[in-house]
Amino acid sequence: MESGPCACGICHGDMRRGGEAVFTAECSHQFHFHCISGTVARGRIACPLCHARWREFPSFRTKDEPPAPAESSQPFFRPVEPRVFDDDEPLVRAPRRLGERKHGGVASVASDGGSAVALATHCEHSAVARDACRDDFAVLVHARAPPGGGGAAAAEAPRAPLDLVTVLDVSGSMVGNKLALLKQAMGFVIDNLGPGDRLCVISFSSGASRLMRLTRMTDGGKAHAKCAVESLTARGGTNIGAALRKAAKVLDERLYRNAVESVILLSDGQDTYTAPARCGYDRDANYDALVPPSFVRIDDGGRSPPVHTFGFGKDHDAAAMHTIAEATGGTFSFIENEAAIQDGFAQCIGGLLSVAVQELRLDVACVDTGVRVTAVKSGRYESHIEVGGRAATVDVGELYADEERSFLLFVVVPRAPAWDDVTRLIEVSCSYRDMETGRTTNVAGAEEAVVLRPSRAEAGVAERSVEVDRELVRVEAIEVIALARAAAERGAYAEAAQILRSRQRAVARSAVARAGDAMCAGLSGELREMRARVADRRQYELSGRAYVLAGLSSHAQQRATSRQMSGEVSSSALPTGITVSYVTPAMLDMLDRSRRSRELTRPQSHHQRDRERRSWN
Repeated sequence: MESGPCACGICHGDMRRGGEAVFTAECSHQFHFHCISGTVARGRIACPLCHARWREFPSFRTKDEPPAPAESSQPFFRPVEPRVFDDDEPLVRAPRRLGERKHGGVASVASDGGSAVALATHCEHSAVARDACRDDFAVLVHARAPPGGGGAAAAEAPRAPLDLVTVLDVSGSMVGNKLALLKQAMGFVIDNLGPGDRLCVISFSSGASRLMRLTRMTDGGKAHAKCAVESLTARGGTNIGAALRKAAKVLDERLYRNAVESVILLSDGQDTYTAPARCGYDRDANYDALVPPSFVRIDDGGRSPPVHTFGFGKDHDAAAMHTIAEATGGTFSFIENEAAIQDGFAQCIGGLLSVAVQELRLDVACVDTGVRVTAVKSGRYESHIEVGGRAATVDVGELYADEERSFLLFVVVPRAPAWDDVTRLIEVSCSYRDMETGRTTNVAGAEEAVVLRPSRAEAGVAERSVEVDRELVRVEAIEVIALARAAAERGAYAEAAQILRSRQRAVARSAVARAGDAMCAGLSGELREMRARVADRRQYELSGRAYVLAGLSSHAQQRATSRQMSGEVSSSALPTGITVSYVTPAMLDMLDRSRRSRELTRPQSHHQRDRERRSWN
């Protein structure tokens, strides 16, 4: 029997009489609280009248149950989770179910196309003597993503929509200022997502809860998301494994998918459930157990969502957060100054909202007879050299607008016949999915890496490549940082500091550094900072491990992470002194927005405090 407009949908009693609390569902049907609470307690999450599936419920308590103390009460925002997370909001464009393919064809463009990935090569020397043979000749392969909009143009520029799952630690250690800063940072993220982007908020402490389904960030969606964030309260332990499994469930079971997907994980503590560490860093801890199988990077061309991790404060488990990021293709950032969390999130979403290409693969083919590839320095990117060394590939994956990647190849340069004035070493091409068109694009016709072959007397005037020298300095520094970290982990702190000191001096003595190269100057500063932070056990446990791992994460992927140097002065471009390595224009633009938003909210917070003081008096 259908209830009247003023009748309870379950008992059909009149709800106009006083003394009875009323619940109005999303479908507009109304029920007495005491009626609907029993239904919900039995696991029914659909309207008894129209059978519409409900997503959020207020918390219920019985009539005789005393209210919980204010500091431990559950937030009003307490959704009942469905068994399957297939309730994601449809996309702006025609929705496409997971697994369906879009047949958009393949486009081929020249290497100098303005909206295509730009490829370039640089040889270690411009010339090699005709009768000489080199077994380790360095060639730099450089790729740059198409440019994106900047400033006001960025808001209007077409871009790929994002599915973002934020996984937020609300354990007891987050109480007070930490939680307030996190809420402010999430408010900034929500404000800067567009109506085509979808957001899901997951909170975790001893367990994990999905506070909202994947929801489009329309005006209503943003209000809903801010309501979810404001409901966060801190209590309990730290269960990172359960939180990531919940995030994986959201992304695995959604009906539709946006072109870009990512997870942001923030934690200020150590997992005490899935992979507990006994003391700061435990070499026996199985941190890989924290990563759900669907989040592990696949080497056969399949994609998995990157998890960008943020270690918040000085008590988090940097080794666990770094492992999660490495396993998923994400980055690890160290937010030492807790007030910098909004800028850390801003830098991250500045990249995620400017993805230009996906599934980028570089293909290298040797040209002249006798030329062979012997090694590829590709950091965390998978590379493969074919048997015989006549071809090689590097799987780069996703690039943000204006983002660059450089890879060193070492090749065999054979002796040249007397009649040859040049040796053609390699030719580089690439394929990728263009996010603007949705089509697979092939870029061919990049300049071949060519070396001149003069007589021995003339070869003495060969020019050396600044680009190759810069990359050699960077790659050698990364290898040394990894060695220093290994020394510190076994307790050899003085040895770790000496390793970093020697490399810092080597960087400063390099020809590119003496010529005033900005990358070398920044790298020298990082090495100096790391050296100070690994000097003894206390300093290493407090911040050294996290700072070193965040640096390795950044350099191994050639992607910006948030780190802050000791005593670094704020600037208008980087308001919290974030290390500038690999920062893109879109990231800088988002960081500037973050700075301006904090300047606008600061006077409001002072005004609010003054008003509260007057009310107390």
